[in-house]
Amino acid sequence: MSGRDSPGPSGRESQEVLETIRVSLTNLFSRLALHPDQSASKVIPDLSFDGFLSHWKSNGFKKIVTMVGAGISTSAGIPDFRTPGSGLYDNLQKYNLPHPTDIFELDYFIENPKPFYALAKELYPGNFRPTPVHYFIRLLNEKNLLVRHYTQNIDSLERLAGLPEEKMVEAHGTFHTNHCLECGLEFSKEWMKEKIFSDTIPLCDACNGIVKPDIVFFGEGMPDKFYDMPAEDFKNCDLLIVMGTSLEVYPFASLVGHAEPNCLRVLINRTSIDKFGSPTNKRDINFIGDCDDAVWKMAEALGWSDELKALIKKEGSKFEKPKVRTSDNKHNDDKKPKTSREVPQSNQIEKKS
Repeated sequence: MSGRDSPGPSGRESQEVLETIRVSLTNLFSRLALHPDQSASKVIPDLSFDGFLSHWKSNGFKKIVTMVGAGISTSAGIPDFRTPGSGLYDNLQKYNLPHPTDIFELDYFIENPKPFYALAKELYPGNFRPTPVHYFIRLLNEKNLLVRHYTQNIDSLERLAGLPEEKMVEAHGTFHTNHCLECGLEFSKEWMKEKIFSDTIPLCDACNGIVKPDIVFFGEGMPDKFYDMPAEDFKNCDLLIVMGTSLEVYPFASLVGHAEPNCLRVLINRTSIDKFGSPTNKRDINFIGDCDDAVWKMAEALGWSDELKALIKKEGSKFEKPKVRTSDNKHNDDKKPKTSREVPQSNQIEKKS
């Protein structure tokens, strides 16, 4: 490809060096803690999940920030990355990768893009439906409580659930836009989808370079919004809800350090995290379990269950595929009396018992 054999560092290589420095500094500052906890008392009296729900119902929250990872999409059928046995990285053997994470390594992608595009075909937005968590976050926004939604996910389920783009920071990028790695020409998501589903490597019409969805690979910079918005978003934020992430990936995990000492932080995840279990904890709450279960508990405590169910039913109907009528079906239909009209039943995600 053009430019790869020229002397001196390319623009992309320079960007990678700057990003490495920026990530290192972000990790350092996150360990130092932007807002060390110096408060003498707990943010709320009862730092249990039930205590949190009781406080929310009685006192309310006004400015909520959400942070999410792959765990909020597993009930949609999308695997997370690191769960032993079922995680994405444990099930990439068919791609013959030197290492599972190579599928998201920029250098490896440039040399061999086929594994990524094969995986992209499986995970492409539109193949899966949003979960109750996605619709709960939309409900927070509709109630004017959501300041910003930060997501590690590339599945675009927030968009499909109807969350406005201006309310989101897609920290690890999106399939929504695509650019040529060589000349920077932008291509539409419709163009990219056609290439992916026809098993064709997307090549630029202008320079024949590889066109890549704007997913953040290892070695690429995070979106500017990720660095520009937290300072303002977390200012006066009174509730941070972290869902479906073990906070192992930086710099995304460093966002929790932006929450001020009087901001309640609630972690909802299938496994516990040490930083949320300190003996001197004064503002952190753990819910160890399924994200959907936690969302339904929150909705029930706040009296939002009916609203959430109605939103899921209404939006879920958009994902119903029309039934294909065969000639046999049409023949049988002609024999039926026309006294009533059949209404197809749409699937609905109900609250788990």
